[in-house]
Amino acid sequence: MTIDQLLEAIQLKELARAGWVRRSIDDPESVAAHSWGVAWLVLALLPEHLDLGRALTYAVLHDLPEVTVGDLTPHDAVPHDDKVRRERDAMHELAGSSPRGAALAASWDDYERGVDAEARFVRQLDRLDMALQAVRYAQRAPDRREALIEFVQSAARVVDHPVLRPLLDELTRRLDPDA
Repeated sequence: MTIDQLLEAIQLKELARAGWVRRSIDDPESVAAHSWGVAWLVLALLPEHLDLGRALTYAVLHDLPEVTVGDLTPHDAVPHDDKVRRERDAMHELAGSSPRGAALAASWDDYERGVDAEARFVRQLDRLDMALQAVRYAQRAPDRREALIEFVQSAARVVDHPVLRPLLDELTRRLDPDA
């Protein structure tokens, strides 16, 4: 792996999450901060029967291609197949010359395809982290609460694991007491 590839990947710490930017959140989290949040949730909530190493790998890698393609959201109107292709190409390029490049790219592909229970659980943690962050922003700026409800509602369409759903339901009540 070259210094230039390492420098490119580290820029994930500078890439603001597009959804928060779109909602004019002051000092929005970076994509790397979000990935850390997902990794923390893996450590805190992963059921014992799931593989911790695999789940942490997914958490760390899941948004890495965004350093190249950007944090594309549904509001960007990029067709799903195009988004997937761009991200896959970026991931394979970023991992390319790493001593573990093939394994990293394969792990990212496995996560994207949801091939195992760990990938499916981490996908739900990805959304739970988004909901947690929305509630945190609402605590910081109560006047923004209404603008943030959509993020918890989006998470609710994905999060159904029996360990995670009660947490999401509590976040929903905190953000939207009338829900």
